[in-house]
Amino acid sequence: MDIRVDKEKSMKKPGAVIAGIGLLIFFLYLTPAIAAVRVMTVKMARGDARVGVLIGNAQVISAEKSSARSLNRNDRLYVGDEVATGSGSRLELLLPDSSRVRFSGNTRFRIQEIKYGEHNDSRCIRINVSMGKAWANVSRAVGKQGIFELQSENAIAGVRGTVYRMNVENDQSTLVKVYEGQVHVSGGGKTKSTTPAVMSPPSKIAGPRSVSGPRKVAMEEWTVIVRAMQQISINADGTAGMPSDFVMEEDRDDWVDWNRSRDEIDDSE
Repeated sequence: MDIRVDKEKSMKKPGAVIAGIGLLIFFLYLTPAIAAVRVMTVKMARGDARVGVLIGNAQVISAEKSSARSLNRNDRLYVGDEVATGSGSRLELLLPDSSRVRFSGNTRFRIQEIKYGEHNDSRCIRINVSMGKAWANVSRAVGKQGIFELQSENAIAGVRGTVYRMNVENDQSTLVKVYEGQVHVSGGGKTKSTTPAVMSPPSKIAGPRSVSGPRKVAMEEWTVIVRAMQQISINADGTAGMPSDFVMEEDRDDWVDWNRSRDEIDDSE
């Protein structure tokens, strides 16, 4: 009897060992998956942006510091931060409302305002592009009272739930192209100095007289609605043409194709 019991115990041991090994393998397999989920669910603060993609290099000067530092993936950007991307580089920012803004190489921009709350009227995002190319995929979470704007020296493009891009040249002329939805593009309202012309009398020569100096003249403000597959050009002096249609095939280049592929990836997440 004693020998039979020992045999039964010895026969049960291999099964227990196999079960233990299987349990260990299960936890080893599950642990990386849990870690990956944690990486993908990084929470955004309500007043900052996160670097989601960085190809190449970029420099940032924060509002509190005068010296530049290198920007890295997952770094945070705050109001007042100024960023310059290197030649051939590409940068994607993830904003608190799940919108994404991307910048090409040789682009300079500044975070003007990032405010995100529970209510639509407390969502306000403004980014100033002083030079270069920007592509915005704006979340529909920005409701009727929310604000999302890309700004240049001569134009402001405000949108809700759409896809568009802005090119700012060295002379501050600006091009806005809309791919989905519609964009309200506005400009003018600034002042420029002008010197009034002095006209001489047709016959009799008048004596010396004082001439008023340069004076400021307000530029006429304008707002244009640019719809899907339309573009608008804003001149360096702030004047704008009328929106015109463009064809996707003629618009394609490396920058456009990369952004459209990124939009597909982001929309599927």
